[in-house]
Amino acid sequence: MDAIENQQSEIGNLKEALPLSLLNDYLYCHRRAALKVVEGWRSANQHTARGDIVHEHADLRGYEITKGVKLLRALPVFSDRLGLNGKCDIVEVEAASTSNLKSQISDLKLGGFAALRPVEFKVGKRRQWENDDAQLCAQALCLEEMFQTTIPRGAVFHADSKRRREIEFTPELRALTERTIANLHALLGQSEISNFKSEIPPLPAAEYREACEDCSLYEICLPKATGVDSRVERLARELFQI
Repeated sequence: MDAIENQQSEIGNLKEALPLSLLNDYLYCHRRAALKVVEGWRSANQHTARGDIVHEHADLRGYEITKGVKLLRALPVFSDRLGLNGKCDIVEVEAASTSNLKSQISDLKLGGFAALRPVEFKVGKRRQWENDDAQLCAQALCLEEMFQTTIPRGAVFHADSKRRREIEFTPELRALTERTIANLHALLGQSEISNFKSEIPPLPAAEYREACEDCSLYEICLPKATGVDSRVERLARELFQI
């Protein structure tokens, strides 16, 4: 069993599952993810409000059929192997036959589909972001485990430009996604995987970037005041220096 298989086995034994959306937070900023899941901070700004509006329709559970494809909205998904749960905005189901289009979700496990594709809705114009791709790939990994299938690709729909971006779940993207999941478990102290131990402390130090000011936790994090190179940090080191 190689290192990744050991990692997957350890994660599968964890009691508490991580929310899928946390992968996006972690790849955007390690500290943001820690503030949310370790300290329980939540906040909103114009970007999160717009995101809520974009997801308003996709968050209504149900399905519709269009152009021979069944669209499942707000489908709950999980992975015992990876210790994940959450939901997919949309799962496109290509039925094996027209008669299977109106089949129940439970019938999917019987193989009544030709293909499954997760689709994630995002605010903003069409642009590739690593955190969005990994979040979508994690959804695919959950679906693959649930329905015993292989999902080669999915898509992100960008609301501002109303354009769809196709994403292939390459070996590299899958490895990044599973590595991120392992690091998240390590951040929570839930994983002791020898080959995948994260060096990230329980609450990573703030590091100011231009993107920080768009973060909904900016006023809580205060990266300019508490960052590793801030005056406050330097004074604190001098105060407690032995």
